[in-house]
Amino acid sequence: MCGRFTFTTKPDVIFDRFDLGSIPFGIIPRYNIAPGQPIPAIIADQGHRRIGQIRWGLVPSWATDEKVGYKMINARAETLKEKPAFRRLFERKRCIIPADGFYEWKQTECGKQPMRIMMKDGGLFAFAGLYDSWVHPNGDKLHTCTIITTRPNEVVKAIHDRMPVILRREDESTWLDRERFDADLLQSLLVPYDAEQMRAYPVSPMVGSPKNDRIECMKEITESV
Repeated sequence: MCGRFTFTTKPDVIFDRFDLGSIPFGIIPRYNIAPGQPIPAIIADQGHRRIGQIRWGLVPSWATDEKVGYKMINARAETLKEKPAFRRLFERKRCIIPADGFYEWKQTECGKQPMRIMMKDGGLFAFAGLYDSWVHPNGDKLHTCTIITTRPNEVVKAIHDRMPVILRREDESTWLDRERFDADLLQSLLVPYDAEQMRAYPVSPMVGSPKNDRIECMKEITESV
């Protein structure tokens, strides 16, 4: 699964990396993003990329209660075409979620050790996601998303049995193209990222609380054994 991640890159780098026309909201470093919080997401609209803030935890348009979002922070790549909540979104409502690291918990003899997983060069990357809009009975509109997961690569395998889908940079435009739907092609993108480009290191247990959103969450520590 993917339940926490980081997004600490400067706005000008984000702007250039994802070929954005503008960033219509303030971006501050986030060291411990958790489900239920607003997160940046990028979509393609008539050939142009737009970034906005939507809540992490999918609430399908047909849901009767927005609380379902807390159960739908992730979607398994293997069953996107089968699950009613995801099948329609897989066809038309795909997004990417920028990040520069994510956390998973590794089971050790001393308990669970949180680990931060990132690119070796510390660079930005994009999770594959799905989004939807839900209308509250009072008329308010809520935009939400889910992060797609797949089997782990060799870096994540020793930590967890799932990992978020990180798209290759050259595949991001294909994923975002809502005018073209090739289920087999899109499914082929939802695979583990190249482990040779990634690393993992232990971090403080403070990351276990979403109240802790500060740079110390990312600091490398000596792993418990």
